[in-house]
Amino acid sequence: MTKISHADALLGKLETFIQQLPEHIGTGGAPQELYEPITYILNLGGKRIRPLLSLLAYGLYRNDPEKILSQSAAIEVFHNFTLMHDDIMDDAPLRRGQATVHEKWNSSTAILSGDVMLVKAYELLLETEPTLLKDIIHLFNKTAAEVCEGQQLDMNFEGYETVSEAEYVNMIRLKTAVLLGLSLQMGALLAGASKSDAQRLYDFGMNIGVGFQLKDDLLDVFADQAKFGKQVGGDIISNKKTFLLIKALELANGETAEKLNYWLNQTTFDKAEKVEAVKQVYAELGIKSLTEEKMHFYFQAGFDQYDQIHFKNEDYFQELKQITQDLIHREK
Repeated sequence: MTKISHADALLGKLETFIQQLPEHIGTGGAPQELYEPITYILNLGGKRIRPLLSLLAYGLYRNDPEKILSQSAAIEVFHNFTLMHDDIMDDAPLRRGQATVHEKWNSSTAILSGDVMLVKAYELLLETEPTLLKDIIHLFNKTAAEVCEGQQLDMNFEGYETVSEAEYVNMIRLKTAVLLGLSLQMGALLAGASKSDAQRLYDFGMNIGVGFQLKDDLLDVFADQAKFGKQVGGDIISNKKTFLLIKALELANGETAEKLNYWLNQTTFDKAEKVEAVKQVYAELGIKSLTEEKMHFYFQAGFDQYDQIHFKNEDYFQELKQITQDLIHREK
């Protein structure tokens, strides 16, 4: 008989817990228009990576991670709250292949439902032991503010002529990586880990999170269309200031710079032609290799932190490491 991994078992328990959230935190009441969108977005799926990381980090030190399902679910509820509001700001029609909340209902309902999700996330955190609650709320608040800062910077960048590599990395650190770091740090602290170990796990998550976003930037341009699940080259089409474009603008000169700027300034164009032209510029400048090098720098920095923690459960340690490595090598 094949042994079920800790991760698979915890994911099953987490999904059951999330399905029962309307009972746990009262998201099934009236008015329906306020609460139905919450159930809807939480049921759209997703890998549940953030709450799973929290549960596995807890498992590094104690054998009862199901004890913190409520706090882990709080991270997932908060994450989906940010997605609901981000979709409004981006005017995105689809989320995970389905209509976004503001498209299915309307923007006002999506804003209000998102607000309630944030409130409910805090309600889930109240299951924390009183001696730890203040620290957990403080860390959660800090992260929540940073995620908003990252989103604002991302929107600001749309109006900037140039964005530096350091500015971009800081933006993705705030918008994406800090929540991964919090997930790991919170799980460790709830299990009674030392503050130094919890900090190393936070740093691990932060570095891995930056690497993940660089991987996403790379996949958007160079992924296999059949595996990627969305249009390859979407960032090129929209002139999104990713790491690849930032480095290309920094390094291009002469005819290469002229070609790149020509495509960036076109308002009417054939999408496939633009994607191929910009990819050619990237090839001339070695942008793919530079992105992979930077991506692996952050992955290695993360694992350097991870390997320094003082864990108690070897099987959880290896599973958490393997899951992270699988995400690093993903093709979509």
